[in-house]
Amino acid sequence: MNNKEIIQRILQGQVLSGKGDKSITVSVVRYERHPVYGKYIKRTLKCHAHDELNESKEGDIVRIMQTSPISKTKTWALVNIVKRVQD
Repeated sequence: MNNKEIIQRILQGQVLSGKGDKSITVSVVRYERHPVYGKYIKRTLKCHAHDELNESKEGDIVRIMQTSPISKTKTWALVNIVKRVQD
């Protein structure tokens, strides 16, 4: 692997808020197994992502990609909308 090749993290989640201009908040849910008890635990990650065209709305299922920092809290960018919410 070349030094200039960077593997991008891509996550999928639901848009919680789209109130900011060109910004969305995405909730990414994953389940992990407890090491002792074996029970599956829900872990939630809230990410702020850049939405250049303001095309996503609350409730949409979106795919986001990790980027270099855009602002203090935004380090993700919208790749595409997987499923739109029905209006």
